[in-house]
Amino acid sequence: MVALKRGLHPQARIDRYRERGWWSDRTLDRVFADQAAARGDALAIADPANRAALLGSTPRRLTWNEVDDEVTFLAARLLEYGVTRGDVIGVQLPNTIELAEVYLAAWMIGAVVSPLAMQYRERELTAMANKAEFVLFITTGTFGGRRPAASADAIRDELPQLRAVLTFGDAADAGGGDGHITPGSARPGDCETLAAYRRADPNDPNDCVTICWTSGTTGEPKGVPRTHYDWLAFTVSTIGAPHVVADDVLLNPFPMINMAGICGMFLPWICTGATLIQHHPFDAVTFFGQIAAEKVTYTLAPPALLWKLLNDESLLDAVDISTLTRVGSGSAPLQPAMVRGWQEKHGLNVINFFGSNEGVSLLSDPVDFPDPDTRARFFPRYGTPGVSWESAIADRTVVKIVDVETGAEITEPGRPGELLIGGPGVFPGYLDGANLACPFDADGLLKTGDMFEIDGEQNQYLRYVDRCKDLIIRGGMNVAPAELEGLIAEHPAVAECAVVGDPDDSLGETVAAVVVLNAGQRLTLGDLTDFLRSQRIASYKLPERLEIRESLPRNAVGKLMKRELRRLAG
Repeated sequence: MVALKRGLHPQARIDRYRERGWWSDRTLDRVFADQAAARGDALAIADPANRAALLGSTPRRLTWNEVDDEVTFLAARLLEYGVTRGDVIGVQLPNTIELAEVYLAAWMIGAVVSPLAMQYRERELTAMANKAEFVLFITTGTFGGRRPAASADAIRDELPQLRAVLTFGDAADAGGGDGHITPGSARPGDCETLAAYRRADPNDPNDCVTICWTSGTTGEPKGVPRTHYDWLAFTVSTIGAPHVVADDVLLNPFPMINMAGICGMFLPWICTGATLIQHHPFDAVTFFGQIAAEKVTYTLAPPALLWKLLNDESLLDAVDISTLTRVGSGSAPLQPAMVRGWQEKHGLNVINFFGSNEGVSLLSDPVDFPDPDTRARFFPRYGTPGVSWESAIADRTVVKIVDVETGAEITEPGRPGELLIGGPGVFPGYLDGANLACPFDADGLLKTGDMFEIDGEQNQYLRYVDRCKDLIIRGGMNVAPAELEGLIAEHPAVAECAVVGDPDDSLGETVAAVVVLNAGQRLTLGDLTDFLRSQRIASYKLPERLEIRESLPRNAVGKLMKRELRRLAG
């Protein structure tokens, strides 16, 4: 188990990255304090516009000075509850101002935040709280008809390390737990108490600051600890690719529980001094209303949503997105037609991100990839001889493709292999690492579990193939679901799709397509295979089963749960 009290990365790694200027003495709490001092009375953050429907309380808007004041107040209250350096605080709050303040207050006193999705119930809470040894659990009394604090109370006997369950937010958010904290201004003495604590035991950039959770292949949660060092290094890409600056207004539609919400929006906010508009859960009417009302300049959206919106002209005609200048997307392959459509029809560049909680960081931006089709299909192969990239992470990231069977490096195009990656943004190892397979190779590169192949005239590109575990082997031939999904998604009847393998006694596996249709559309297996044949693909890749569903199963952060489809297929 990775020890959380002090120092997650080995000294040799620290020395190497500090010498290159990739890591420094900066800590996240110091970055926030500097921004608060510099930005002062400028608007810092706003609640979701639909907060009243979620929590029964009124949305707020705070300046940087006001956020700083409330963070100091909350940090002092955490000290009163006995929270100290290295203690883990479990947090289950929607995307609100309070969630941002819990992160910042915990980091002020060296505590670790472990965020949980609002969809999680007692089972998930029990597993994660015991693995990370939560000493405090902060949530809300009510949320959309549920009572999260009361649910945590009900399983206290199963959480031996937990000292208290607190609710935090407006008085209307209270209910259940051991106490409620209403955000407020720092009390007399809070600043001095916090300053004395920080002087006596200052933060170190190698301290753990978050434990996020990833389900892996079995659904068993794995804790992903991260330090100031690697979060700040990882954020270089999510600030640099969209060129986020203080004048930007960021709309955050992703839960601040993993890479997309934290590194894609929250950390760029505190690092640049931009304005952060919170959104939760995703609702198209509220989302577009916020873009117009707040004059949003940059946001993130999953590929399926961008594709759906691009083809919903009635919706787009009814909304104002004139202030929006770029959009980030990722987590699944982007359709070239979607990236091209947003650029040609609406003048919006879609930035292609590929990342994970563990620290995979690839990106294709309009500077390095001006052609939208190329940007959708490829990522940079950093380190290619004779090829340079404008991205700030190009010189900091090591990529390697290896044969999944032998581990030998692949340097020729067109041959799929597993992506290995290294650099200052990679995490230090899993929380319960002693009981898990090592995620690193002998050279310390992260084994991502993702299949890529080399492409491009100079071998300068990486093309995503699929997750290693998702590859379908039909009669000895490899079928990459991601390739088929990209093609099927181009069919005018299809809104969403997933491709999985069906067990087959003679072939090993056959290809199955599970699709969600656009309203009023019909699709048969024959229609689909005829469409795919028109794309001139190999016949062994053609689906032999088509299943129409109303929706695809997704986890708390919107990631497709293919294992659920495989059970049905099996």
